[in-house]
Amino acid sequence: MTTTLRFVGRPFEGFERALDRQMDSFAETHDVEFERDHRPLPEIHEELVEGGGLADGTYDLFLCLSDWLPAVAEQGLLAPLDDHIGADPPEDWPEGWAASMRDLVTWDGTTYGVPYHDGPEIFHYREDLFESVDEQRRFREEYGKPLHVPKTWDEFLEVAQFFTRPEADLWGTVVAAKPDGHNDVYDWLVHLWSRGGEVFDDEGNVAFDSETGVEALQFYHDLVHEHEVAPPASLEMESVESGQFYADGHAAMMWNWSGFGALAEVEDSPVFGRTNYGIIPRADAPEGQHTSLTVLYGLTVPASSDNADLAYEFIRHASTAEMDKVTTIEGASGTRLSTWRDPEILRTNTFYSMIEEINTSSVQFLPRVPQFTELNEVLNDMVRSAVVDRERSPEEAVEHAAAETRELLE
Repeated sequence: MTTTLRFVGRPFEGFERALDRQMDSFAETHDVEFERDHRPLPEIHEELVEGGGLADGTYDLFLCLSDWLPAVAEQGLLAPLDDHIGADPPEDWPEGWAASMRDLVTWDGTTYGVPYHDGPEIFHYREDLFESVDEQRRFREEYGKPLHVPKTWDEFLEVAQFFTRPEADLWGTVVAAKPDGHNDVYDWLVHLWSRGGEVFDDEGNVAFDSETGVEALQFYHDLVHEHEVAPPASLEMESVESGQFYADGHAAMMWNWSGFGALAEVEDSPVFGRTNYGIIPRADAPEGQHTSLTVLYGLTVPASSDNADLAYEFIRHASTAEMDKVTTIEGASGTRLSTWRDPEILRTNTFYSMIEEINTSSVQFLPRVPQFTELNEVLNDMVRSAVVDRERSPEEAVEHAAAETRELLE
């Protein structure tokens, strides 16, 4: 008798193409068919996560964003996978994945999923501009020193000002400041961490209402409004649009998700063969540190599924070295060390050269608290009010957000 496995996850061509192949391959050896429901992230969160819809038995597989995993685990909406993994682990588990990947599918010591898609934020830059003899000469004449890829935010700002040429449709950088609770919040976090700041201290107390937190938000504000090195359209851009802006040749540098390097590696991109990747700058201060942010999507099994054993078998199948590479080839980002080191992948997606280094050294996670969704809304409002609508100063916005966060956690 054929079993139907019902899947729910966000719409994304890379996911959908990869899942087509992975599910077809699995069906060759199992009497199974799949039903897929690709729904926008806000809808998934509102109806299935916040609304508890995952508990009604509709779905057998859930492609869960790591931001949500603590909350859905706390609600008992996901099936723990430790017994399945202990009896029949995924290929090369756990050594086949970086610890950072395994940590993001774990909550309170229990494993709830296997990593499926990841891509930390990295630094993207126009190598052709930095290596141009004319640009190097001009920079030395203007600043009295050599032009090089910036390692600190002070250097970044200087280089961004140099390359900002609106009349030539070129900007020093681009950011995704659209208040969608995504890159606008993540960008501020990167600036906070790279200056040595934290959202919470070791005791779990709010710690971002500090000089460092304000400085991080002020710098982000100033890129658009004071220094004008990012286009005004940045205020309306989400992450994909900013990545495409860079791939279209309109920005000299950006920090953004590594997967957007794929846009620059397309042969008809104006920056094809002209872009390179590195570490995100840090504050030029003793507490400054190179850091990055990563989130992932993990394949999980809703606790209400009547087909948990078969669903786990599919997760094992999709996480093999062969299938993880398929995830990357079809346009998403595989999570295994074998994929990150694969010569074919590295030839066609040179940004993969940075993924292992970042995921095993400087990577940071979003605050792992069950109230993260509500916290994210607070931080989104903080960035919006200071950077987009400018109804509060960065200092006022940080103080307001800190007060709301304390109230939320209480």
